[in-house]
Amino acid sequence: MIGSSVVFRTRSWIVLCLGLLVVGSSAALAADCPGHPDALGTSRTLVVDPREHPRIGTMQYRETLPLKDHEVVLTFDDGPLPKYSNQILQMLADECIKATFFIIGEQAKANPEGVRKLVAAGHTVGTHSMNHPLTFDRMPIEKAEAQINGGIEWTSAAMIDSSKLAPFFRIPGLMRAEGVENYLISRGIQVWSADFPADDWRHVSSGRVYQLAIQRLEAKGKGILLLHDIQARTVAALPKILRDLKARGYRIVHVVPATADRPATPTTPLEWLLHPPTETVPIARWPAVPNFVFTQTKTLPAPSLADLDGQTEHQPLLPRKTLALANVAAALPVPGRDLFAIPEGSVEVLLSTTLSRRAATRLAMAAETPHAAKGKAGKSRGHRTAHAAPAGAKHAAQATSTAPRSAATKSATPKSAATHPTRVASLKKRTQ
Repeated sequence: MIGSSVVFRTRSWIVLCLGLLVVGSSAALAADCPGHPDALGTSRTLVVDPREHPRIGTMQYRETLPLKDHEVVLTFDDGPLPKYSNQILQMLADECIKATFFIIGEQAKANPEGVRKLVAAGHTVGTHSMNHPLTFDRMPIEKAEAQINGGIEWTSAAMIDSSKLAPFFRIPGLMRAEGVENYLISRGIQVWSADFPADDWRHVSSGRVYQLAIQRLEAKGKGILLLHDIQARTVAALPKILRDLKARGYRIVHVVPATADRPATPTTPLEWLLHPPTETVPIARWPAVPNFVFTQTKTLPAPSLADLDGQTEHQPLLPRKTLALANVAAALPVPGRDLFAIPEGSVEVLLSTTLSRRAATRLAMAAETPHAAKGKAGKSRGHRTAHAAPAGAKHAAQATSTAPRSAATKSATPKSAATHPTRVASLKKRTQ
């Protein structure tokens, strides 16, 4: 019981301290927003150098702003449009919130007063092209440059002090292209994406906009929220979003560019990752193997047996018994050449060539013909055998006389003149 009491008191003390910190932080923010004691306020200002981190927003890039847990950056695109932009500007003023606006050149040209109101309220103003084409990912780079430069010229022209224009740019529709990004980076302009949107440009209800904004923020824990100050649904959803951010303990961060008089906020490379890896979380992939550069190109000498403390005399690798057998095998006499000689005109020689294969076959058949004729003649009747025997002998003599002919003689003889063995059935027919 005593231990449980101590633990309970310790937990109560921790909860009380955390509650005092939250109340103190809210009181400090409320003190910066006179007339609005319950305002959400802006917790801090983050100064960034566009050249050090040229691409931000995990919807498309690896890095994002170096935010702490439960910190949010509000961004608005496509304005200013007086009907809705002025209402959003007033809501942010009531909560003492500073945000970042990405202006379209045509909107600044049509409503320069709206741009001046944003600057006067202390918000950060970037650009969003001249007329918001959704073809930045496939248009020629010359056309993309004209879109970028037109938005910058008309937005800066609407300002009293053009130095207030931040070197921040968001590609319309987030239709990124490497050539466009390289051009922006070469001019020292930071490319902004986002960490999560609220889909307020779609045909959805204001309740759905609020729901998506909070759900996606809770899933990320921090990040850049993408909204539009030209939509009626955004105007209706923003008060509830801001109220819920405060209830859940989120804090607003204002982002401004670094200047000669205002250096960038000190950060580490890991802070620019949405969820930096820790010692307890395994990495998703192995780190890349570095390419080492060797200063010397000379090869090292091969080690000798003396360097290895070995014996210099030759040691046989085979056992003695195996070595003796190897010596016996090496002493066998070399076979003579006559062992591989083949007599000229033999069947083996005839079969070695394509033209002599038929002659060799007929030679073999001629040798077997007398035996076959003799066997059949013995089975026949006596008077038929007397007539068939001379014919069979004559046929065997003809086969014997024609078989030894060479391949050249056979090729010169017409096919019709070639002799064939006479069958016994033919001899029987002739004798009848």
